[in-house]
Amino acid sequence: MPPTSPSSRTASTAAFSPPDLPPPGGRCAIHQPNFFPRLTTLAKLFAADYWIVLDDVQFARRDYQHRARLVALNDPARRQWLTLPTHLPNGRSTTIRDAEIADPARARRRIRHTLQHCYGTSPYWPALLPALVPALDLITTNGSTAVVAEASTRALLEVLGWTGRILRSSTLPSRPGRTQRLVDLAVATGATTYLCGTGGMRYLRTSLFDACGITVTPFRVPQTGVWVGGSEVSALTLLAHLGPLSLSAEFRALAADPPGLADRATAVP
Repeated sequence: MPPTSPSSRTASTAAFSPPDLPPPGGRCAIHQPNFFPRLTTLAKLFAADYWIVLDDVQFARRDYQHRARLVALNDPARRQWLTLPTHLPNGRSTTIRDAEIADPARARRRIRHTLQHCYGTSPYWPALLPALVPALDLITTNGSTAVVAEASTRALLEVLGWTGRILRSSTLPSRPGRTQRLVDLAVATGATTYLCGTGGMRYLRTSLFDACGITVTPFRVPQTGVWVGGSEVSALTLLAHLGPLSLSAEFRALAADPPGLADRATAVP
């Protein structure tokens, strides 16, 4: 039988209760902070009621925590990386939240120029740019790669009308273990559904979620229409092409009926 209250679900995972937790129920997504994230990642977060920012795991140079792949409006074949130059004070063991932006002033100028060059001709750019500026300003006023990456994602979510909540893994109780940690983080939100990307479904032990009354829902996007290439390029590209209203409609339709429900059995029991 599923637990009847959030307190009963967290009793085994924590010696304290973090403040300002959301009310129980709803969907939870857990993902590292990504710099202007890919369309598929942003769609998963949009479909969630709570996004737990996984900010206390090891920083990965070859991931999307500090970079985004852009596609030029006037030349779809031309792609380029937009990168937050990042210093790791503790070497390869540096956690995401401890990574620092190198030469912040120069980084902000270059990133602002690149975005303008790629998307400045979009009819939606005059409305998009003011929403992005606060995240860009954090490059120089804060200097944390994780903070800027999270802010860039939050800016896109807000432009699309997302009304969910953001929490951070570093402030929530959890136990070791690849799946167990995710379960504990989801439990902390009181979520009844965990949205899992295709990568996670290859190793996730769904029985641990089942034991806490949490349903694991595989989250995938269609392979047609606006979603083609969505796992490779930043959602900024589609925002500049379609505008916030049109892309928000696509996201809302997907969130209402996430594909992959029938494939839940493919996860590790």
